Order: sequence, then C-alpha cells, then structure tokens
Amino acid sequence: MEPAAVDLAARAGAYRDELIAFRRDVHAHPELGRAEFRTSGLVKARLERAGLAPRTIAGGTGLVCDILPGGAASAPAEGADAGIAIALRADMDALPIADTKNVPYRSTVEGRAHACGHDVHTTVVLGAGLVLAELARAGRLARPVRLLFQPAEEIMPGGALDMVAGGALDGVERIIAVHCDPRVEVGRIGLRTGPITSACDRLQVRLDGSGGHTARPHLTTDMVTAVARMAADLPFALARRVDPRAGLSLVWGRIASGSAANVIPQTGELEGTVRCLHLSAWREAPDLVHELVDHIAATHGAKVQLTYHRGVPPVVNEATVTQLLHDAMADRFGPHAVEDTEQSLGGEDFSWYLERVPGALARLGVRGPTESVPRDLHRGDFDVDERAIGIGVELMVSTALLAAG
Repeated sequence: MEPAAVDLAARAGAYRDELIAFRRDVHAHPELGRAEFRTSGLVKARLERAGLAPRTIAGGTGLVCDILPGGAASAPAEGADAGIAIALRADMDALPIADTKNVPYRSTVEGRAHACGHDVHTTVVLGAGLVLAELARAGRLARPVRLLFQPAEEIMPGGALDMVAGGALDGVERIIAVHCDPRVEVGRIGLRTGPITSACDRLQVRLDGSGGHTARPHLTTDMVTAVARMAADLPFALARRVDPRAGLSLVWGRIASGSAANVIPQTGELEGTVRCLHLSAWREAPDLVHELVDHIAATHGAKVQLTYHRGVPPVVNEATVTQLLHDAMADRFGPHAVEDTEQSLGGEDFSWYLERVPGALARLGVRGPTESVPRDLHRGDFDVDERAIGIGVELMVSTALLAAG
C-alpha cells in the first residue's frame, strides 16, 4: 500500500469499534420517518464533538454539516454558493415492521425495525465525516465537503425534497450515497452508470356498490368479484399498454372486502405500488392507471375512487461521478471489489437530488461470506456484516478526496 492509503485505512480503522457501537445503538432504537429526533441528535452531538457545526433542517430531523479546508468549524452559508465539492448523503428512518432477529441490538421498539440498512448508511456517513474532519485539520482537504443526514426516505415522495427545500444542495457540485445490498458480498460494491433504481408510486383504489345476499348477485354490485377482477386485470392491462422495455409493473400489497361468507359487501379496497424502469413511462403512468381503473370498475357496475400518490423517479447515476466511486473503491480495495449491478425495481428518493446535481449511488455489499441465502431488505430478520461500515467509510472518504482534488 502507498503511505497515504495506509494512513486512510488507519484513520478509518481507529473509529471501527465506535462506529459499530453507534450502528447497534441506532438499530436498537429505530425511528420512523420525520420522527428521527434521537438518531439525528446522536449524529449532531458526535459531529459537534469533532469540532464541526451541523445545522438542523427538514422539520427538525435533517442535518447539514460542512467540512471546510483547514478544519474551521462553520455552518453552511444559506443561499450562497459555498463551492461544495461533493455531498455525502445518508437516510436515517426505519420501517414499521417487527424485528425478528435474536441479537443483542435487536429493536427495543415494538413494530419498528431498521430492515433497510439506514442505520448503516447513517453510520457510514458519520464515520466519513469524522475522518474527513481529521484530514481537514491536517491540511489534506482541498475543498469543502458536505454531510447530509436525511429523514423520511421510506415515506413517499421522500424526505429528500425537504432537504432540498432547506438548502441542502446550495453550492453543491455533486453528490453520492451508498445503499446496503444483501446480494453483494461484504468488501465489494455494485455500480451502474445510468438508471440503478426505478420510479415508484403508490395507489389506493376504493370500489363502492350496492351489497346484498350472495343468493342474488344479479341484484347487487358483485363486489368481491369486482375487486378480484381489478386485482387481476389492472396489472395485465398496464403491461399491454406500454413498451415492455419500460418495465412498468403494478403489484398489490393489500386487498380487502367483505366480512361474511353469505353477504356481498358494499365496498372493496386495494393498495399497491407502480414501479417503472423508464422515466418517460413513469410520467405517463398516472393517466393510464386512471383510464384503466375507470374502465374495469364500470364493467362491474362499481363506483370507483382512485388515489394516486406520486412517488420518486429513477435514480440515474451520472457517468463521471460513477467513475469517481469506481476509482475510489478500486484504489482502496482493488479492481475486483467493484462489480456491475442491475437496475432494481426498488424506489429511492436519492433520485430527487439527482434532478438538481450530478451524482451516483453505490450498492454496498453487506452479505457475510458464510451467508449462502441473503436476507433481503424490508424483512424483519435483515442484518449486515458490520465490516461493511469501515469499507463504506473508506469508500466515501476516498471519493470525497478525489472530488475535492
């Protein structure tokens, strides 16, 4: 290793135990979107102990913190072009599901869990900030770097919009983030130029009609049948109305109607998500869904109410920033540590930042070498190989140094 590489590894390694303990603390105390006050407070206090000056935005749970050359502590200048070389973004919120793991750091909050790795993302950016603060004091940071700790990634259309409205991108030239990927082995990252996630919207459909006795369906709106046809026909019809290469997909997550075997109910409800690989098809999706929902409901004589929640566009990795991440990872851990990744149908509100500045998201490997079947995201048993934290820190610091030039 070059001396500079050894130095960076040593600086990051010095925080290893602290960062693992920090991640476990956050994991044990998960907070839902826009209620991340404890998590945000822990991050803010640690940055202040490092001589930095974070400021609170986005409803009181988002944080912005600039690291300036020479190690000076300063809050970012609101509305001014501060010439920020790069921003490092983390999301902090948990999910409303039960933690089913049997580990010492299992969630202490009933029905809430860090099942998407946001505790790791937060810890990685915090660790990168601590190392960059040291390098700034040592005169080894040429240009400012910004840390962003964001609320409510899991709540459409996402807390990224709150951060942008609060000035988080003022003066920022580019931005990066990592996301835990249980399919990628620890010690590696997945990268892709262009779209790496998909657009994601949410819809709720309510059907109404006259109920009655199951002996006389012809005198009623046969509600359960209408709901069943909506559930089956709408995804099929959508898939036939758009270019198959657009990857438009509707999947239902909740269907409800009726309470007795011999009663035709008066109402039915369906909820699901619409995901799309291509931006153009995503823009057309709401009008198309409305048209098809109305047609299917009319076929069964049901009145319909559709609520279409616009979510997030795809994350589209910009080529130059993606290459920065590639070069940083290859420099730190070798070219074998970077693998190509496919575009996911998952949604990520990091896309809103990329509507304004160039940037890229990397998939951070968190699968341990003995884990033959990865524990997927959004499951109660999701966990990570904690060596990924140190790798993420070195990746972000190295990328920031390359960007700061």
